Amino acid sequence: MEEIKYVDRVGTDCNKWDNMAERFGDNDLMALWVADMDFMVPECVRKAAREYADFGIYGYYKVPDAYYQNFIDWEEKYHHCHIEKQWLRFSPGVVSPINWYVNMKTQPGDGVIVLTPVYYPFLDAIRDNGRQLISCDLVRKDKVYHIDYADFEKKIVDNKVKLFILSSPHNPVGRVWKKEELEQLLAICRKHQVFVVADEIHHDLIMPGYEHTEILNIPGYTDMMVVLTAGSKTFNLAGCKNSFVILPDEKLRQEYDDFLNTLRIRGGNAFGYVAVAAAFGGGRPWLDSVIDIIHKNAQYVEETLAEKLPDAVVSPLEGTYLQWVDLGAYVKPDETQELIQNKCRLAVDYGEWFGGERFGSFIRLNLATSPENIKEAVSRIVNNIG
Repeated sequence: MEEIKYVDRVGTDCNKWDNMAERFGDNDLMALWVADMDFMVPECVRKAAREYADFGIYGYYKVPDAYYQNFIDWEEKYHHCHIEKQWLRFSPGVVSPINWYVNMKTQPGDGVIVLTPVYYPFLDAIRDNGRQLISCDLVRKDKVYHIDYADFEKKIVDNKVKLFILSSPHNPVGRVWKKEELEQLLAICRKHQVFVVADEIHHDLIMPGYEHTEILNIPGYTDMMVVLTAGSKTFNLAGCKNSFVILPDEKLRQEYDDFLNTLRIRGGNAFGYVAVAAAFGGGRPWLDSVIDIIHKNAQYVEETLAEKLPDAVVSPLEGTYLQWVDLGAYVKPDETQELIQNKCRLAVDYGEWFGGERFGSFIRLNLATSPENIKEAVSRIVNNIG
């Protein structure tokens, strides 16, 4: 375990705390929205970045072997997933290749399906590129969300869907999909020739008692999918703009390379490679400590709201550091923002962003902050509803 240092980021030009006015029209809020952490990155990352900064020359950079090998070793050790260096490609984040694959694998007007509610850049990627958004709503049973496979398949058939964008673990409902759930989704997609873009960026942020299944560990589907992941969520490195595109299939690798050649994207900046290599090489003790904080924050939210607002529905956090809360028993969908922002003075991600008005009574809370911030936020919610 490594000591975790909470940082007051106000006044540091961070998007989460210093750019709330752009999204909310107000900078004087407690920031629990955009998904990065208020924790200083692992010491191994800071040390590597200092050494590179002190070198003092930031010219053209050859990607170090450790960048690939440390990630490959990490996947083998912690996820029992075999990855080869030749399978790995670069992207500046996972959202960019989602948009690229919408263009590579579909035509304007084609159907692209997602499991809603879902991370809203998925929805933007579909709409902004002129494709048809097909939503398959997850079904909530006893606070836990499940997949309606019959509805999923029917919507694929009825709308001639060509592409499925999967969030695993799922953002925002916090589900860590079981192997059999992923197998059913992949079998349906194989049956109907649907290409799968699997966003596994939260795959290291798994709460105690749960186990993430790497989609690459399900055999027989590598010719119809791409896997996207990064160290950005795991180690709080989003500003480094460095993600992995994993393509075991040679034909799909060539397709990706050809597409990237048209964009003239060759790679990222040196500091990003240095940070990611160091994080996957030595960041596990830090991550274990962070998961402990997130897990305790989640327990506090769940237990306190169960006591003070018993009709609020808090989805159990299995993975990610984002908690999905339904306040529909206490507030109307069109009044949620007034309550949360103007009365509670919180900046959160609102449910309707993840799939429309039917999620209007929901909020998503970022738990990757200090326990004091979480306790204060919950207190504000309880006091303003109660």
